[in-house]
Amino acid sequence: MTANNEGTQMHHRSFKLLLCAAAWLTCVTAIQAQTIYRIVGADGRVTFSDKPPVNAEQGKIATTGVGAVASSQNAALPFELRQVVAKYPVVLYTAPKCGPCDAGRAFLTTRGVPFSERTVTTAEDRDYLQRLTGDNSLPYLTIGGQKIKGLSDLEWTQYLDAAGYPKASILPPTFKNPPPAALVIVQKAPAPGTRADEKPAATEPEPVYQPPAASPSNPAGITF
Repeated sequence: MTANNEGTQMHHRSFKLLLCAAAWLTCVTAIQAQTIYRIVGADGRVTFSDKPPVNAEQGKIATTGVGAVASSQNAALPFELRQVVAKYPVVLYTAPKCGPCDAGRAFLTTRGVPFSERTVTTAEDRDYLQRLTGDNSLPYLTIGGQKIKGLSDLEWTQYLDAAGYPKASILPPTFKNPPPAALVIVQKAPAPGTRADEKPAATEPEPVYQPPAASPSNPAGITF
């Protein structure tokens, strides 16, 4: 009888753990699917929201996703690299005629790091970059949840190593990063009567990241 009771209790505990895991995954999926909207009101006031405007009076809107390399391109990557990109996508923020930005892009390309590029060219871009980073200095790099201001070969190398990116390129010869995209994509506000749940096309949102296992290849002691 005691053995049966213990077996039943273990079964119940396992079932509860499975329910908790399922709830956690649902939460992560919901966060990953979120799109952020930049709303400019008639008075010029700028707000950011996870819900689109419901009428034209709320002004123009813009999506501001900062996602990873497109999934169709990820499919062509070697398995090891694909796993790293999924956990710690790299996004490079640049501006035209920016020498350090060009050097940062060349650094990532030479090392064979797949990355998405967001360009800062308009007033809307600069405004959002200011909100995102606290200033307008470029280049700006994100590796998973890590945010790095300015170009430093040593610092970028340490973070890429800690994330698990290969030290030398293993990209297929035909691989190409997606073309640069504007940081903020301004779109027309929905016409009166448009359903609120009809969201405009958006770039990919920033994903949720999981910390990597401790590794002796991370002498800088960087954690994600």
